[in-house]
Amino acid sequence: MVGKILALLLLILVMAAGGVFWFDHLHVIDARTVLAPVYRVFGLDARTQPRLADDEVVSLDAERLAMLMYAVDLRDAELDSRERDLDFRRIQIEQMAQELEERQRLLDDMENSLRALAADAENRSRNVEQNARYLTGMPPANAVSIISELDDQYIVDVFRMTEQIAQAEGAMSLVSVWLSMMEPARAAEIQRRMVAGPFSL
Repeated sequence: MVGKILALLLLILVMAAGGVFWFDHLHVIDARTVLAPVYRVFGLDARTQPRLADDEVVSLDAERLAMLMYAVDLRDAELDSRERDLDFRRIQIEQMAQELEERQRLLDDMENSLRALAADAENRSRNVEQNARYLTGMPPANAVSIISELDDQYIVDVFRMTEQIAQAEGAMSLVSVWLSMMEPARAAEIQRRMVAGPFSL
């Protein structure tokens, strides 16, 4: 009979201890602070709670306010981090925009240069065509005297234009006549350039 009583008492103590540990785990009660030495014996972490002064009172509102301020501080830190990230991305976007503007400016300059070159080439082509027509309308001797004063490449361009005009109009080209009336060495050089080089216009 005594053994049964002791067994029941031991079971009650075990159940009470288990209940204390379980309620502490559920944060219903704070048993680890009171039973810290027992926890340390079994190698468990015990919560430590600072001692209050005699005139100090625990305020739940103060605890809630402290937790709220802690959450606000975390939120502020997260917002600061996001703001730094946004600033960094904004700087990157501004740098990319500047690079794109610089590239666009270079492309615009290149386009303007190409347009200027095309306009120059078109003007030169018109000038060559006009000179070819002027020379074709002159007596061959007068035309050769003028042609002999020109640059070799320009002469080649005029001769080629003259041949194109004559072919388009179904007329006879005077290029062979002009070449026959020029100095042989100069005429040979002009013919070599006409055969070897492309049309410079």
